[in-house]
Amino acid sequence: MPGPIIRIERLSKTYISKERKKGHKEKKPVHALQDVSLSIEDGEIFGLLGPNGAGKTTLIKCLTTLLLPSSGTASINGFDVSHQDNLVRASIGCMLMGDRGLYWKLTGRENLEYFGALYHVPREVRRNRIEVLIALLKLGEFVDRTVETYSAGQRMILAFAKALVNDAPILILDEPTVTMDVPTARELRAIVQELNRQGKTILYTTHLMHEAEELCDRVAIIDHGRIIALGTTADLKASISTEDVVELEGIFPEETVRKMRAVPGIRDVAVTTKESGLTKLDVACENSRAMLPRIIEAVTGNGASLQLIRPKEVTLEDVFIAKTGRTLAVDTRVLGEKGGRPRGG
Repeated sequence: MPGPIIRIERLSKTYISKERKKGHKEKKPVHALQDVSLSIEDGEIFGLLGPNGAGKTTLIKCLTTLLLPSSGTASINGFDVSHQDNLVRASIGCMLMGDRGLYWKLTGRENLEYFGALYHVPREVRRNRIEVLIALLKLGEFVDRTVETYSAGQRMILAFAKALVNDAPILILDEPTVTMDVPTARELRAIVQELNRQGKTILYTTHLMHEAEELCDRVAIIDHGRIIALGTTADLKASISTEDVVELEGIFPEETVRKMRAVPGIRDVAVTTKESGLTKLDVACENSRAMLPRIIEAVTGNGASLQLIRPKEVTLEDVFIAKTGRTLAVDTRVLGEKGGRPRGG
């Protein structure tokens, strides 16, 4: 590959949170990003994987010039994000924060016209491009209705079209499928792959491990504002290949989980409460076959009820569990992830 098209070196972002204590407000620093360094090669799909609140959106906002970093540097297509913001914006197409950037009183077509004009795309080129996007993304049924009449999924598809309207070499997609139904999300991922085959570099953030595994050449896992793992999906899985993961479902009192964590050979137990009311345990251990009798013994009694037990293949979520002891479902949101602050904040 020609070389990095995105460079990030020791990038940090700190917010000041005000907490009321004993009748007065105390200022407390919140470190949303901490010394993040990575590079993204020209022509690759790079995944940024982490739970809600890990720092993904803060990093994306810094890269797209919506936030100034507190320290460190970043460049997009050779342009510094802090000092050459107009040139950075001309190099990227963005789908950020879902549908918030759309004008709901305008039609979908009028939105695309407006944002194409903002990017100084010539009128004839712009209109041809919009027609291509309408066909590509199957917008025809609703593109001439006002956005306020759209479903959540339709707004997300229009937001995706908006990211493509200036035909930039770099696409930055922040949780693009979050409100889409399964078939629409699958179609969007297929389009992302096709755009990459056409030469676009894509930075794709998600908390859905299967999306990262399906799409990405390399993945960075971020947690509490730090990069905790970086590599191809195969490399990351291989990094914990000495461990097995056993999945259990049922009703497990806290005492059962404590008992299991004390069993020799069990490295960690990640607990997730499912919508059904059942609890899922992901048990990282040294040898699942040898450990199964001990695992079953640990969940017997104490009011526990085991409904399912099975070994499972290593996934990117297992890498995250091995690094943090938590699942990706755990929300670690900090100030700045819920919309952030303006440039200079």
